Amino acid sequence: MANLKSGLADLDVHGRSQKTDMLDPYMDVDLGVQPLETGRLSLNPSDGKLHLWCNNEGAVLVEAVTRVKISELGDLSQYNEFFENLVYKPVFNGNFSEMPLVVAQVTKFGCGGYSLGIGTSHSLFDGPATHDFLSAWASNSAILKVKGGHELQKPVHERGSLLLVGNSHPHKIQTRAAAIDHLYQLIHQAVADPNHGKLAGDQNPSAMSYPNYVLKTFHLSGTVIENLKRKIWSQRRGSFSCSSFEVVTAHLWKARTTALGVRKERMVCLQFAMDIRNKMAPALPKGFSGNAYVLISVALKAGELEEGSHEAIIEKIKQAKNSVTSDYVTSYMEALDGPQGTLPPMKELTIVSDWTRMPFHKVDFLHGGAAYVSPLVTPIPQVAYLMQNPNDSAGIDVRIGLLPQALDAFSHYFLMNVQ
Repeated sequence: MANLKSGLADLDVHGRSQKTDMLDPYMDVDLGVQPLETGRLSLNPSDGKLHLWCNNEGAVLVEAVTRVKISELGDLSQYNEFFENLVYKPVFNGNFSEMPLVVAQVTKFGCGGYSLGIGTSHSLFDGPATHDFLSAWASNSAILKVKGGHELQKPVHERGSLLLVGNSHPHKIQTRAAAIDHLYQLIHQAVADPNHGKLAGDQNPSAMSYPNYVLKTFHLSGTVIENLKRKIWSQRRGSFSCSSFEVVTAHLWKARTTALGVRKERMVCLQFAMDIRNKMAPALPKGFSGNAYVLISVALKAGELEEGSHEAIIEKIKQAKNSVTSDYVTSYMEALDGPQGTLPPMKELTIVSDWTRMPFHKVDFLHGGAAYVSPLVTPIPQVAYLMQNPNDSAGIDVRIGLLPQALDAFSHYFLMNVQ
């Protein structure tokens, strides 16, 4: 870490971003195809909502050099604090309207290899939109132009159908957003608990107050996942099918809840995001670039989860996914108009982020895909990320944040009977 040069090259990148020798010819940094990303967000005082100001302030591009060799970082799938040096972090002075929406840092290692660290605003992008944005950017690089990169879907920034949601309804929406209801129930349960304030071993809900969380990646090969599916199929009669996401998520929820020792009578909840681009009526246009997801939720008593079969939990996950309709989206967005707050970490809440449909490691900025792609420390470190493994297309890497005292127990329950 000490070898990372503190003098990150000063780049005046307002408007059209400038290039340095290291960035050229590997990255053509013209973001003209997506001008919104060079603007800034501001708070509208009349409605309290974020508005996008297309003022062409620019994306921030930085180059850095280190004497560290990539081989010295060890297993790239395992989080390393050194990774935090590989993404530029603008100084936040309290005025988020001055914060860039896209930052990129190219770091040259002592061995000649490169890393590309990307930061995007989640207020502007969800996961699929980020992947599309990076793919479009990479396809515009000098090297990809020489290769003859294929034509990509142009981004669609139109928000009309989403802006109409919640503003006018010919009938009263009866659908409840289960994800919001379950969160309120978890909060009430936590407040009623005499141990409130020690929900997950840390009393401070601030995201940066989680120094004790250990970020660990577990690799489930394609063979292991298929074996787990076959074990479930063998326990029932008749036809049964499930996706790799469903079986891994069900298994992870059971393992985490058991490892954390949640009491059997407590309500526990699984939440994960669902892409709603095709759930809206009418569907959002192909290439929609923005946030187009809702959280969906499954809730059970901890005892029911621990004693229940994988098949039963997978059916609950399927039911939750099938419950997402245009009315669910409307109810979810209306709920978000209410007061917002930050949840402390809770043992009873398991959150999964599915990156398996977003193969970031395949985005070709230079001479092929990346050796590995990983999220840095996130505002909610206990989230479990499900990611494609670059060396096993059918496998899934699970990156999760755990307290040290729960790591061995989770490893035992998560890996038990799957090898």
